[in-house]
Amino acid sequence: MKDSDQIKLRNKFLKLGVKMRGPETIFFSKDTKIGNNVIIEPYVVIGSKVKIGNNVIIKSFSHLESCKIENKVEVGPYARIRPKTILKEGSKVGNFVEIKKSTVGKKSKVNHLSYLGDSEVGKSVNIGAGTITCNYDGAKKSKTKIKDKVFIGSNSSLVAPVVLDKNSLVGAGSIITKNVKKNSLALTRSPQLEIKNYRKKKK
Repeated sequence: MKDSDQIKLRNKFLKLGVKMRGPETIFFSKDTKIGNNVIIEPYVVIGSKVKIGNNVIIKSFSHLESCKIENKVEVGPYARIRPKTILKEGSKVGNFVEIKKSTVGKKSKVNHLSYLGDSEVGKSVNIGAGTITCNYDGAKKSKTKIKDKVFIGSNSSLVAPVVLDKNSLVGAGSIITKNVKKNSLALTRSPQLEIKNYRKKKK
């Protein structure tokens, strides 16, 4: 797209009330759709087939493509929202988070350093830092289903296909390979060992 086309798009959205900080650093596509009271911070790239609702904040250095952002959603900074992703009303996607072909439910949070692929996330879910869905086994891709009010501790791996039922909790550092029942705690952590008065080997 020519620079002149980008200038036209920026001016179009400014006239429609989109608040841009550093508009010269923000890139749109011809089919970008944006609602009311939207804030876009510097260095954001919006690819094709992106629809953004009302009262949304897109923070700096985020990249969006072929996705739907519903009302009252916060994205970024440094977020990558890939095709076939839907961020439901009131959800939050933070820094260094990548989401692909997934739905993140209302008021759910994926705050930092996580990857969700081929996933269904319910309402009011909290996904801790460093959580990843292991959706590809080298031959096929499988789904991860995380139901309402699930809490996932940091640095957890969810090996698809897997279902985490309502109100369940995953302890930090777990590798989940089996379905988790509702109201349950799933934990796959090795016992901590401590060797007293340990001396390092001399070179």
